[in-house]
Amino acid sequence: MAASASEKQVMVVGVDESDYGVHALEWTIDHFFAPSMPDSPFKLIVVHAKASASSAVGLVGPGAAEVFPVVEADLKRRAARVVEKAKELCTSKSVHDVTIEVVEGDARNVLCDAVEKHHASILVVGSHGYGAIKRAVLGSVSDYCAHHAHCTVMIVKKPKTKH
Repeated sequence: MAASASEKQVMVVGVDESDYGVHALEWTIDHFFAPSMPDSPFKLIVVHAKASASSAVGLVGPGAAEVFPVVEADLKRRAARVVEKAKELCTSKSVHDVTIEVVEGDARNVLCDAVEKHHASILVVGSHGYGAIKRAVLGSVSDYCAHHAHCTVMIVKKPKTKH
């Protein structure tokens, strides 16, 4: 989607608790929003998908009602930590025009929905570096988004550490 001269394109960055999500955000800021680029053509929106208590627990029956509030509180604390880390990273890199959203749901759907909602031109996600078997069993958010998001999808890989 082309933006007018006065309208910035939207870049959505998906973040999670992992180092991979944080690395994707840091890489994006360094390459598109650095102080050396004060006139970035993009508006930055950071999105974190918070799992629902019912999907995290995955059980129904006696005792489930007592577990849900505890799990929900933990998920909220985790989301708050992700948001705080994203804010700290943006502030440390002098990026102040950023919107951070926490949306409940599966990350695949949350990110694709955010692309639609914000009419994003680019979606940036981190790669956890799963092999074929793990990706087949666990599913890959980046793979799903690459096939289903209606925009360009950039998958940022974290460099391997040298031993």
